[in-house]
Amino acid sequence: MNMRNILMVTSLALSVLTGVVIARGGQGGGASAATGDGAKPMIGLSLDTLKEARWQVDRDIFTQKATELGAQVDVQSANSDDNQQIHDVESLLTAGAKVLVIVPHDGLAMAKAVEMAHKVNVPVISYDRLIKNSDVDLYLSFDNVKVGEEQAKYLVSKLPGGKGRILRIYGSPTDNNAKLFKQGQDNILTPLIKKGDITVVHEDWAEDWKPENAKRIANAAITDTGGKFDGVLASNDGTAGGAIQALTEAGIIKNMIVTGQDAELAACQRIARGTQSMTIYKPIKVLASKAAESAVAMAKGKPIIAVASVNNGQVDVPSIFNPIYAVTKDNLRDTVVKDGFHSEAEIFGGKP
Repeated sequence: MNMRNILMVTSLALSVLTGVVIARGGQGGGASAATGDGAKPMIGLSLDTLKEARWQVDRDIFTQKATELGAQVDVQSANSDDNQQIHDVESLLTAGAKVLVIVPHDGLAMAKAVEMAHKVNVPVISYDRLIKNSDVDLYLSFDNVKVGEEQAKYLVSKLPGGKGRILRIYGSPTDNNAKLFKQGQDNILTPLIKKGDITVVHEDWAEDWKPENAKRIANAAITDTGGKFDGVLASNDGTAGGAIQALTEAGIIKNMIVTGQDAELAACQRIARGTQSMTIYKPIKVLASKAAESAVAMAKGKPIIAVASVNNGQVDVPSIFNPIYAVTKDNLRDTVVKDGFHSEAEIFGGKP
């Protein structure tokens, strides 16, 4: 039987949740795929980019965990180029990948990658970002709507009386997560905007999440308003960094509320100094380790249990979500330092 096509929905014992048990072994792969007892299955990891420090951490943890579990990992990075990422997937399949783990640059464009993999019976895990309009096998991420809600809640809580003027910097328009972050932010802000408590003075999408694009957006807001706003709802730490650079150059960084996400080292250092107000810490070790465990299990034809699902426009994708934490100067040590994500010396003794 084609193992990739086995999908059984079951009720978990003693639980109100519905469990999706996936037993889709990596039975395909190219001619060079490892076979036989004791052979190490090859997992293909296709990344959008390695320019951001966050993705380097994902890669290292994933590779280490998969190796510990008896697999080998081939890593490709597309440098935020859809054509290159499709080429990378082709290369990984030709090299004999038994499972693909993809961080898509464009969630729609990578539907083609899922189709290519399934033609040779290779299952696909969509990692952190959802691949749209495809029958992708598994999605591992965080509750990205909640991420946006936590960012907006924090910003509003720091405005005097919950009222003020804000700049909104969204993520890359090709990243489905960016839209989910915005959805969560909208859940909090829309009622306040309708009441007149919150005014959005400027908003735009930062293509490819680049800090320089966020800086350009912040500069436009500063020009339009004369710097008369109270906070920046930036969707990740890279865009926060770009905005902070613009605010600093304009001499209006003092008392400005700036959000972020990913708990990047530079962001944590900014939080410690007071130029960035908060970030969302998503325990990457948990996500990357679980993804590696799932990929290796798939490659060996073992079942996986997912207790959630997300519709990607074509199917309800079995999904596994992980916890998130809002991080401020008050709890840096109790979150990212305690978890070993960054050290005390790196954050509080880091360069400005």
